[in-house]
Amino acid sequence: MPKPPLYRKVNTQARGVHHLTGGSYRHERHSKREQHSDAPRRSMHGKVRRGLDYTPLFKFLLSKVGAEWDAVYAEAVARLDRAEPIFRLVALHEEDRKAFVCVGESSYYSGLYVDAEGRLQKVNLDLGPSSLLPQCKCCTHTFNGLRFTRPFAGVLLPGVQSAARPGQSNDKLTAASDTSPRPAE
Repeated sequence: MPKPPLYRKVNTQARGVHHLTGGSYRHERHSKREQHSDAPRRSMHGKVRRGLDYTPLFKFLLSKVGAEWDAVYAEAVARLDRAEPIFRLVALHEEDRKAFVCVGESSYYSGLYVDAEGRLQKVNLDLGPSSLLPQCKCCTHTFNGLRFTRPFAGVLLPGVQSAARPGQSNDKLTAASDTSPRPAE
């Protein structure tokens, strides 16, 4: 029996679920740039793939910490629709390593990397659900599937940063700038 895929389909038709869809193409199709383009036609469909949840993949990768990377990668690719989501957590190069990765609005996962021996490892072994502060009071923040244990502080304390928002840098949790998040002390 084949193993189940490492992703889930999310209900994209539910009320209140917004996937950043819009009419951006309608503003481009009759523009002067489009009329003078050499391309005879363009697709109305974008390159963004919506409606897939890769939480099972992230939990699978976390369960394989310490295992041989080639075997883990081969199994993950065989159970996915594409290989790109693997590298949201796994860094192949040292400069790409992150202590944690924000996936979605309030879900955080440990950053992973492949060591010199070809084994999957966590970037920061000391990081856990009690290490980070929630960004807001309204959301349920999770780290590797477990709820944050520290409550929302209301305001940022000097020297203590909350978990990163999507798009913010969290390179190795350095204290080099005020915008890079650090674990709560």
